[in-house]
Amino acid sequence: MTLSLGFSPCPNDCFMFDAIVHKRIDSEGLEFSLCLADVEALNKAAFAGKVDVTKLSYHAFAHCAFQYALLDAGSALGRNCGPLLVSKRTISSDEVAAGKLRIAIPGRYTTANFLLGLAFPGARDTTELVFSAIEPAVLNDEYDAGLIIHENRFTYEAKGLKKIVDLGEFWEGETGAPIPLGGIVVNRSLPDDVKQRVNRVVRRSVEYAFAHRTASLPFVREHAQELSEEVMYRHIDLYVNEYSIDLGREGRRAVELLFERARAAGIIPEVQEELFLS
Repeated sequence: MTLSLGFSPCPNDCFMFDAIVHKRIDSEGLEFSLCLADVEALNKAAFAGKVDVTKLSYHAFAHCAFQYALLDAGSALGRNCGPLLVSKRTISSDEVAAGKLRIAIPGRYTTANFLLGLAFPGARDTTELVFSAIEPAVLNDEYDAGLIIHENRFTYEAKGLKKIVDLGEFWEGETGAPIPLGGIVVNRSLPDDVKQRVNRVVRRSVEYAFAHRTASLPFVREHAQELSEEVMYRHIDLYVNEYSIDLGREGRRAVELLFERARAAGIIPEVQEELFLS
């Protein structure tokens, strides 16, 4: 059986899925056709139901939970790893709250944008850009500030940008919980035994990545936008952790908390379905 598999070209995803892509593990009879795309493109593909198994933002998951269930493995969830709001000049949080800044965001349905709305409800002058285009746009004065994710958090200072606020720190300060950024979901329409096989295969792939840390390096480097090896591994270490192997009770509770806060703020619709693959 061949399933479509979507994930981003970022180092953490390439690290986790390398063992599936290069057939280093038992896939339990499953084959996968790959779709590598920016996270917001993956979000929109999930909205259209075009992919069987995919990475997507937790914010986006709320809008398609009727069609997808969350796997236990493969999530990007942790502490000190949230999106950053940055600028070329020194800007205070009060200026952001006033809602007068032009802000570039990595997508309407990214968890980063959800956190921006939660922290600064008045910050509504936003424009969607591909995440890798945000830093250059801010440096060129096209926007007053930019919301950066992925490996850009390791490079913004060297490019002359300044941090306004770490939205991961905001979330942790508000809730005490790790921040759920992205997860791996499976289409609910697939047979139950197939969904369970997918869950096991994804976990096996992540476990292989941890046990054979350098095996994925060629695949990671191929898609890493000319990042140094040091930055690639800093990125991986930040976003791939014990929650990536299994969300566990704490990880699941963090996801539930995210949804509760987002519903209360009117950011996402009410979700009737069980979020997690049972």
